[in-house]
Amino acid sequence: MGSRADVEGTDVTIYLKPLTDAVHADTPTGAPEQLLALLDQLGFERRTLPTPGPASVWHEAPAHLDEDAKKQLATHAVPWLHKAGYVVRIDDDVWDAAAYTDAATAVRDHGAPAPPLAVPAMGRPAGTRRR
Repeated sequence: MGSRADVEGTDVTIYLKPLTDAVHADTPTGAPEQLLALLDQLGFERRTLPTPGPASVWHEAPAHLDEDAKKQLATHAVPWLHKAGYVVRIDDDVWDAAAYTDAATAVRDHGAPAPPLAVPAMGRPAGTRRR
């Protein structure tokens, strides 16, 4: 069984794991270390489950964060992942427009990942796929 990123054909799929408050960032089976390291750098925690064949690897927003902070972290990662050339899909239930606006501004102005900040924003920018 593949990850949601395998099933959906994305480099990263960010979603709320059903029946939990865990925000997952799934990557395809055998994802490059560069992508996994970028998710680490963006504040996600890497999890690995040894399996026959390739290990199952995914990332989660840190469990100690509250619901809003998890959404901000997840959404904040999107423009940085886009800048690195990755295809990302993020579910509506973890989307935070303010976090996206802040991160998109940081990408434009600074070029290096920064921690998520909550600032008021309107709407969702074009080019971000949600379901």
